[in-house]
Amino acid sequence: MAIGGVLFDIDGVLVTSWRPIDGAAETLRALEARQIARSFLTNTTTRTRQQIAELLCAAGIDVAPDEVVTAAVLTADYVRDRYPGARCFLVNNGQIGSDMPGVDLVYAADFAGPQQPDTPDVVLLGGAGPDYTHLTLSWVYDWMARGVPVVAMHRSNAWNTADGLRVDTGLYLAGLEQTTGYQGTAVGKPAPAGFLAAAARLGVEPEEMYMVGDDLNNDVLAAQVVGMTGVLVRTGKFRQDTLDRWAADEFAMQPNYVVDSVADLPELLGL
Repeated sequence: MAIGGVLFDIDGVLVTSWRPIDGAAETLRALEARQIARSFLTNTTTRTRQQIAELLCAAGIDVAPDEVVTAAVLTADYVRDRYPGARCFLVNNGQIGSDMPGVDLVYAADFAGPQQPDTPDVVLLGGAGPDYTHLTLSWVYDWMARGVPVVAMHRSNAWNTADGLRVDTGLYLAGLEQTTGYQGTAVGKPAPAGFLAAAARLGVEPEEMYMVGDDLNNDVLAAQVVGMTGVLVRTGKFRQDTLDRWAADEFAMQPNYVVDSVADLPELLGL
C-alpha cells in the first residue's frame, strides 16, 4: 500500500507525561527523510496546540503547532456548526480558549462557591481532572437532566501517566447518560471526524494513512473503520490482557499491526 501519511497519537505513543518514548524522535526524522506527511491527533485537552508543540519540541520531538489536531479544535468546529452563538459552560483543566475561537466560553473553574451559575446553552466536557468536582458535576447533571445538550471533547475512559492510569471523561459521561436518560455527544477520538480532518489536512486519502496509537479501540480500530491502517504500540495505556481478550473474539475487528513501540514503525513501513 502507498504510504500517503502517518497519523500519530501523542500521549503514550511519543511521550509519557511529556517525557520522550525511546525512538520517537528518530521515527519522525525517518519519515521526514522520506518526505512522508505526518499529523498528530490527540484527545489531550489540558493544553493548546501551541503548548503541546512546545512540550514536544522540549522533549526533542520537533512538531509544529499546525500539525497538531486537538479534541478542543474539533469541538470548536462542532459547536460553531451546530450551536452558533451558544453560551458554553466548559469543564476542563486548562485554559484552551485560543484553540476555540468564536465559541463563547464560561469556565467552570471561575465558579468556586455553592451558587449555581446561570443555565448555559451547552455544556462542554474537556478531559477529566481537578475541575471535575462533586459540585460541578452536580450542576452538569442537573442541566443535562433538564435537556441542556452536553458535548464531550472525547469519550476516553483513561489515560496513562508516569504514576499510572487515571480515569477520564468517558467514565463520568457514561454515568451522566445513564442517570439522566439523555445522550451526550463526543467529538474527539474515537469519533470519525478527527481522523478524517487529519487526513484532509494532509491532502491524503484515509486509505493511504497509517494511524499509530496505544489505545486499541479509540486510536487503532476507530481509524481502521474510516479506512486507515492501524498500528497498535505496546506502550502507554496498552495492556496485553485487553488485546488477548479482543483477539479471542473471532468476530471482532483486529488491529492491522501490533509493534513494541513507535521505534519499530520505520521497519514496519520499509523505511
